Amino acid sequence: MSGNGLDHHGHGRSLGSVLSGLAVAVGCVLFLGGFAWGAVLYKPYTVPTQSMSPTVKAGDRVLAQRISAGDVRRGDVVVFSDPKWANVPMVKRVVGIGGDHVACCGADGRLTVNGKPVDEPYLHGANASGTPFDAKVPDGQVFLLGDDRLVSLDSRVHLDDAANGSVPLSAVSARVDAIAWPMDGMLPRPTGFAALPGGLSQPGPLRLVLGAVVAGAVLIVAGAAHGPLAGLARRRRARTPAAAGR
Repeated sequence: MSGNGLDHHGHGRSLGSVLSGLAVAVGCVLFLGGFAWGAVLYKPYTVPTQSMSPTVKAGDRVLAQRISAGDVRRGDVVVFSDPKWANVPMVKRVVGIGGDHVACCGADGRLTVNGKPVDEPYLHGANASGTPFDAKVPDGQVFLLGDDRLVSLDSRVHLDDAANGSVPLSAVSARVDAIAWPMDGMLPRPTGFAALPGGLSQPGPLRLVLGAVVAGAVLIVAGAAHGPLAGLARRRRARTPAAAGR
């Protein structure tokens, strides 16, 4: 009887060790794989100015998904770099794509795209622009504005350029998906552009990436904790018969 009991307990400890090792192994795959996946898809940026306030404030650290030119949609907050705009990474909102007629402001103070007013609840201020503008966006270009239209130096400043203030799609390198610091979470897609052709872009897989990292960390901790907890349980069982005999 006692021999069978020892075999039983020994088998139980072996199975627990196997399961804890498996948990640690799977956890490492998820944890490291999540970080690697995120590093491939996303790049961090620090926003230096308040031109995108209140959506993204000066000093905010954002995570931007690397995208191709064909993935850009109206309403996207993008990272781009263009020599005519100082040739450093900048963050602005796409309000027009190739072929669009972008103008401001209508009688109600709203931006219009192809004659259709666009609701922009994220704006810092009542009107879509402090100064009127009217531009045709050439094919293969995007028209960009900051959310704080009172201070943003954007496409409106470059209206006299050959491209009417727009920049090439090839200048766009990433789309902002979330504000990492402070931890304000995912950036919502602006529904005001949803009715226009092409619709809105879809959020990237950032939640899946973070989920893999968190799940991996939990499995690693749980698997690593099995050994000390099992040892503590065995010591308690070993002391129990002696205490009962007294």
